[in-house]
Amino acid sequence: MDFLLALAAALLPAILLWVFIWQKDPQKEPTSRLFKATLWGVAIVVPVILVESIIELILFGVDSNPSTILGASIEAFFVAALPEESFKLLVLWLVLRKNPFFDEHFDGIVYSVCIGLGFAAIENVFYVLSQDEWLSIAISRALLAVPGHYAFAVIMGYYYSVYHFVNKTRKTAAYILLIPFLAHGIYDSLVMGIDVYPWVEDIFFFILIYFCIKMHRAAKKKIVLLIDKDKPTAVG
Repeated sequence: MDFLLALAAALLPAILLWVFIWQKDPQKEPTSRLFKATLWGVAIVVPVILVESIIELILFGVDSNPSTILGASIEAFFVAALPEESFKLLVLWLVLRKNPFFDEHFDGIVYSVCIGLGFAAIENVFYVLSQDEWLSIAISRALLAVPGHYAFAVIMGYYYSVYHFVNKTRKTAAYILLIPFLAHGIYDSLVMGIDVYPWVEDIFFFILIYFCIKMHRAAKKKIVLLIDKDKPTAVG
């Protein structure tokens, strides 16, 4: 019973956010396409873990954990954020490159969020089920980590759609990966900073909460911007 409760607690945040972004879509994408995108997010978990392990070994060696904020930030950006956001972008491109239903601005966000939440759901299962005190982990990750992946995905999907439909410049193309990479790296740096300097845990925590609020406000703004672009223009 505990296993099933923990599994449900791990999956529920991603499911709720998946339904939320689906409901936001003014013209719904085929469900089969959205499930395929979600499964792509699930599928990249294993290669991401492999790549992260290799990078961590190169940067920190065997059984070496960062003991400074600089080391934690390097791990956050280059062990976690860069591989995860790069793989998400790769599968977003695979999902959308020949997708005839990718015909509205908001579609980029929808497919990106499906991929991000597929990844986040499985990552969350690993974290929650690996802890004896799984409930506290499930609650904290439901409030921070899973919504974090959601926000990173919104940002990536936004810039992907802007590049595809509006502005095919190198700057916009770079933003597709750069902005979610920076957001993810900052988020993880703050989380890892708590482990490195537990005596200033409260400071890092309040900065983390502030950053998450700002990030989610930015994500909400991008959702509204693309929904507005897809509204029919009045004639006459």
